[in-house]
Amino acid sequence: MKIHILPANPEQAGALTEIAVAAKRFWNYPEDWIQTWLPQLTISAGYISANETWLAQTAGTLAAWYSLQETGGELWLDNLWVLPGFIGKGIGRRLFLHSLERSRVRNASLLKILADPNAESFYRHLGAKKTGEERGEVGGVPRILPVMEIAL
Repeated sequence: MKIHILPANPEQAGALTEIAVAAKRFWNYPEDWIQTWLPQLTISAGYISANETWLAQTAGTLAAWYSLQETGGELWLDNLWVLPGFIGKGIGRRLFLHSLERSRVRNASLLKILADPNAESFYRHLGAKKTGEERGEVGGVPRILPVMEIAL
């Protein structure tokens, strides 16, 4: 499968939002949780303009995307979403490796990730290490998100 990685443009905000929501639903979270997360999953044109955002296309289909965000002097992988039909086909891996290249170009020495628990093994497999946890709750249910990082 030939994958093209291209910079996202602000006009693609709706399509990127659709991918993020579909990818989150892939993990069979309750629909009320998805609705709670919609504001976080909704990408605006302004977000794309303000944060380095890249997408992956294959056979003319927008299949996945990621973004980097600098916060408090630290670089974070703020998003990495793959359409469910493309999960397990190497696109997420390619985008993650691309994010590492882009992080190095930005002279970062570390890339941090607040991961969905279902994605922790993906990031571990690609060399990230768990360095902490962020605790919260959704719909009254406790939720623990791994904080990970990878040295560049």
